[in-house]
Amino acid sequence: QKVKDSMRVLLPVLLNKIHDSYDKIRAILLYIFSTNGTTQENLDKLIQNVQIESDSDMIRNWKYLDVPVISSFVAQQHKYPRRDRSKEETYQLSRWTPVIKDVMEDAIENKLDSKDWPYCSRCPPTWNGSGAV
Repeated sequence: QKVKDSMRVLLPVLLNKIHDSYDKIRAILLYIFSTNGTTQENLDKLIQNVQIESDSDMIRNWKYLDVPVISSFVAQQHKYPRRDRSKEETYQLSRWTPVIKDVMEDAIENKLDSKDWPYCSRCPPTWNGSGAV
């Protein structure tokens, strides 16, 4: 059955002293994943009420993995263009390819946009790919 009011189910778990702070972080992340993000105010209230201010970066840093933690962040977010991998051979249980594979392949081939990736240096034009830069 689909949960109609997930916050009503979540709050007793978060306020229970028996649960470890990491379990509470997992519960908050499950809530965020299921709702495709939450508001900044709601996230701040959750973190304050559960008293996990020191570990709040564990939740907020998911935005760097393209997880919409804050709902308003989704509108500003730049999606990385995906490569067509329909012709590649895959294992039966691994049909999904993470975005980081595309990013790393583009970094190796010097195809990353310098304004989106300012900290990635360009390889010299005489580089033949035989060593680390």
